[in-house]
Amino acid sequence: MHNIVPQLLLYGDMPKESILMELCDIFAQAELGVERRDILITRIHREIKRILEVATNFGFDKNLWHNYLTFLLITNENPFSITCEKVGANDGSVNYFAKGDFKAFKALFDYDFSGIEEKLGIDCFTRINQYKAISKKELMYNKNVSEKVQALSEQLETAKDEDEFFHYVTEFYKAFGVGMFGLNKAFRILSGERAGDIEFLPINNMEKVMLDDLIGYELQKKKLVENTKAFVEGRKANNVLLFGDSGTGKSTSIKAIVNEFYPDGLRMVEIYKHQFKDLSAVIAQLKNRNYKFIIYMDDLSFEEFEIEYKFLKAVIEGGVETKPDNILIYATSNRRHLIKETWKDRNDVEQSEGMHRSDTMEEKLSLVNRFGVTINYSKPTHKEYYEIVLGLAHRMNLPYSNEELVAEANKWELFHGGISGRTAQQFINYMAGKEMLEN
Repeated sequence: MHNIVPQLLLYGDMPKESILMELCDIFAQAELGVERRDILITRIHREIKRILEVATNFGFDKNLWHNYLTFLLITNENPFSITCEKVGANDGSVNYFAKGDFKAFKALFDYDFSGIEEKLGIDCFTRINQYKAISKKELMYNKNVSEKVQALSEQLETAKDEDEFFHYVTEFYKAFGVGMFGLNKAFRILSGERAGDIEFLPINNMEKVMLDDLIGYELQKKKLVENTKAFVEGRKANNVLLFGDSGTGKSTSIKAIVNEFYPDGLRMVEIYKHQFKDLSAVIAQLKNRNYKFIIYMDDLSFEEFEIEYKFLKAVIEGGVETKPDNILIYATSNRRHLIKETWKDRNDVEQSEGMHRSDTMEEKLSLVNRFGVTINYSKPTHKEYYEIVLGLAHRMNLPYSNEELVAEANKWELFHGGISGRTAQQFINYMAGKEMLEN
């Protein structure tokens, strides 16, 4: 193994502490005979455990060694894999180096572990190559990751040479993408110490809500779907602001829209107000990927003293660099105009021919005008509140009559923040818990 891994060029920049690089070093030490047998066994068992942890997290089965190598291939973001994701494999000179790497990977796929197992008196590699998972329950990534990895792994097992290996891998890149953006729906960013130094962190427990789960607000959902559908299909689309009362489903609608259009290549990056200074760096890393990205800003609003909105204004529209076609900004807010207005803003009002103008007010209001689509989520009426309650109750098959639910829902909202979709959901959660306790 230690003679194969150094042959990697495009895929050879793995961290020293990665499983493959650690195993490579262990096998080198075993051949040189410079480490004791018990130390080598301990180190090997440590890496086997790490492979088992990967397998558990992603629901891998059967040949875990092949699954692990396949996982490396589909998560390694390098100039070759990213280019294949965007335009497929062409006849460029880089293919020569890629096929050299795939020849090495094929050798790793076909690696015979019997020598080191006999030398050290272990059988752990044989065990993980004939593995039977206890459960294939998804723990971290989307439910199709296990199937994708194992399908490609089984294809690569049949590859006769590096040319077939090349074909299978590049077809996968073109169909599904590469790296974390191919395997996750949503991300947050971690800002580094230096300006522009950012890291994307997958959100692994995103709520699996769909638009049909949000009862009511049909017109609002329709506008949101139409804009997002145009976006993922490559047509012109607008930035979107969802504003209105709290608890009305604004954030839920954004999560649902990502879940609905994830199979079409839609991804979401959530960014917080204090990170707006990193917006340009975020866009720079997203603009050349073969996905559509929504930059999501939840509960967006600014106090009088906050100036972060100026970063947002420049990015949305008005900066020197044009915003890429594969990025839109979706924001939610309880404020229609996002920025708190004060009577001081009116101190610079000018009057001319019956018209009133304030530079301060115009500057603040110009931010909301840069969202091409604004959708109002207002507090439901009592009738709509009851419809939401009954709809949620019927979905959960709660054994209560409509009259009982309406009566209890009235009592609930009086002591829990008034009528809203969130209040209705909390009430149904309470009733479901109560029903389980009684039975």
